[in-house]
Amino acid sequence: MRLIALSLMLVPSLGLGQQSAPAVTDQQPTIKVDVNLVNVLCTVRTKGGGLVGNLGKDDFILREDGKRQQLKYFTRETNLPLTIGLLIDVSVSQMNLIEIERRAAGAFFPAVVQKQDQAFVISFGKDAELLQDLTNSVTLLQRSLNGLQVNSDVGGLNPGPVPTIYKPKGTVLYDAVYLASNEVLKNEVGRKALILITDGEDQGSTYKLQQAVEAAQRSDAIIYSIYYVDQGFYRSHGAFFGTSDSALKRISEETGGRVFRVDRKYSLEQVFAEIQQEMRSQYSLTYSPSNPARDGSYRRLEVSTTNKDLRVQARKGYFAPDGS
Repeated sequence: MRLIALSLMLVPSLGLGQQSAPAVTDQQPTIKVDVNLVNVLCTVRTKGGGLVGNLGKDDFILREDGKRQQLKYFTRETNLPLTIGLLIDVSVSQMNLIEIERRAAGAFFPAVVQKQDQAFVISFGKDAELLQDLTNSVTLLQRSLNGLQVNSDVGGLNPGPVPTIYKPKGTVLYDAVYLASNEVLKNEVGRKALILITDGEDQGSTYKLQQAVEAAQRSDAIIYSIYYVDQGFYRSHGAFFGTSDSALKRISEETGGRVFRVDRKYSLEQVFAEIQQEMRSQYSLTYSPSNPARDGSYRRLEVSTTNKDLRVQARKGYFAPDGS
């Protein structure tokens, strides 16, 4: 019921989030929904991992299903509106990390949310809960973090975190991604991103991993996953090998994001700082597909640069419009 409730709660937010595009310069196209245009956000790094922010239109090569496309618009993304969702795992396996997440996220919002941006917060455990709808109020976003609390069907003094043994409905990760993408972000314009903080386990979601990935792709959202595991918790419950980040890698890489791993040498605060820098160092490549068919098919994308020593991070594909 809570999952259904979230869907109903999120629907009104679509009206709040649909705003007119701001005035822009000649070098920057108006942000609008145009079914004949495809927009691809990307970041470029050196072999050493440093961000590259001084490339031009002619430095990029973009192919759709193997065919090179002619870029219609090109911009360096620094000021275009950003809609960002923070999805935080509050299942029992994360109970010792919630306060750390609350503090780090509270510092992240004022650093990344600017006047033209919007953000929302969802927590997920045995169900997904919208803690804060779309807003550009840092105060409201920070206040919503006070609602983070353990939420899981797994109970007792010694709950078992291993889903293959108990199969409880304890971490609806895929449902949270699907609903955030389909109910909040799908009808937004501009740049869109989801940040997941989780140990990567899914227990009891209604939607499957592929459905979550597809929903994110259809909403044009980039997903940054923060793999944050309380190893002590898992060891205390007999799961000495912890969890896997394989699902997070798929979700992130398919949408043009990546996975960050929090450990003793790389804090959550440092991860947030790197995500902030990356989101403000993006390129926007816009083109009119050489294949005009409106058949709803999935189109594979490849983005590279003329400098083979540089690495491009971008989504792997998109779904063409369906219908006339």
